[in-house]
Amino acid sequence: MLAQLHHLHVMMHKTDLIKICFFCNIKGVKKMLVYGKNVASSYLTRNKINKVYLLKGFNDQNILKILNNQNIKINYLTKLELDRIANGNHQGIILDVEPKSNISFDQMVLNNPYSVVILDHIEDPHNLGAIIRTCEAAGIKDIIIPNKRAASADGIVNKTSAGTLNMINLVSVANLREAIAKLKKKNYWVVGTDMDAPNNYNNFDYPEKLVIIIGNEGKGISPLLKRECDFMIKIPMFGEVNSLNASVAAALVLFESIKRR
Repeated sequence: MLAQLHHLHVMMHKTDLIKICFFCNIKGVKKMLVYGKNVASSYLTRNKINKVYLLKGFNDQNILKILNNQNIKINYLTKLELDRIANGNHQGIILDVEPKSNISFDQMVLNNPYSVVILDHIEDPHNLGAIIRTCEAAGIKDIIIPNKRAASADGIVNKTSAGTLNMINLVSVANLREAIAKLKKKNYWVVGTDMDAPNNYNNFDYPEKLVIIIGNEGKGISPLLKRECDFMIKIPMFGEVNSLNASVAAALVLFESIKRR
């Protein structure tokens, strides 16, 4: 199997373009290359580091201190050699790291999160990435997605999420309806979004233990999952269009749910 390479660009600051590359080795084991000073510093404290490549003469003392404290072996290379590994603004540092392992659905339930987001077959990886970023910003760490017919974690998702994919639990399940049933048994209330719902999102009493379902970009929430919802809410429209982008709708509902609980 040939290695597949995806580039992720994360804008950390106006002058600091960071890139992350995902690739699979010949045996199909997913690894991750991270490069750029700011994002590398973050990954050094969150992920297992397999290898470190530094430019000869690299002198960022903060990063060198972290590497020294963790007793990580450093491979010093020329700029040309680094450029061959990462075709971008690596700023003299490249990390080969272990990707964050996602927890299972059962593990997530045991963690007893106060809010869970379920994405009902979101297909656009840009939407998935944007929703992940919104969830992390809102303090929601658990997102459930179906394992088929939906966007999954890849370079585009990580790019759009601005690296927050590494900070949340993206839980993949075979059956969303079964997942909802199990959450209900743990006293979660399920809230769905629909343009014809009776309740406005900004005038609704959100439950303490909450599951919010965000529907597919074109079809919304499937009829099967609508029947599992305890409440339905809507975002009122005042213009010609009758709906918002899925990630925008998610942002409005998620932050409103936090404000009103």
